[in-house]
Amino acid sequence: MSLSNEQIKLIQASFSQVAPIADQAANIFYNKLFEYDPELRRLFKTNLNEQGKKLMQTLGVAVGALRDLNALVPVLEKLAIKHLDYGVKVDDYTPVGNALIYTLKQGLGSAFTPELKQAWTSLLKVVFDVMRSAAYPNFNPNTYKNHKSYNH
Repeated sequence: MSLSNEQIKLIQASFSQVAPIADQAANIFYNKLFEYDPELRRLFKTNLNEQGKKLMQTLGVAVGALRDLNALVPVLEKLAIKHLDYGVKVDDYTPVGNALIYTLKQGLGSAFTPELKQAWTSLLKVVFDVMRSAAYPNFNPNTYKNHKSYNH
């Protein structure tokens, strides 16, 4: 479980560009998420502005910890169990990833290069595989059939 130094630099630099527009980015994210999968609205019983702030804070913590992904694992595992309690299903991670990639593309414009997309996609795969494995003990990332690429 690792990202290259170059991928880490790309992710951290791009997130520092998105952080100042966090509210707008969160709005884009949730609009696109619910467009991809309207059923996911069931998971959000709180104010989406507050939820968006939590999302951006969580992403900020994760992006800041990329040099030590192993230290991030227990945090992600706890987050996965919490999300399981909210009713998140194994397939719900894919539209979340797609919406995040879309949001980054919209927020960064031409700075969202193919290399940057690949770096974020690699990060999402690591994060989501850890979370799915924690929440679903029988989950196997090597045989999971619904794991779509992030195509936006």
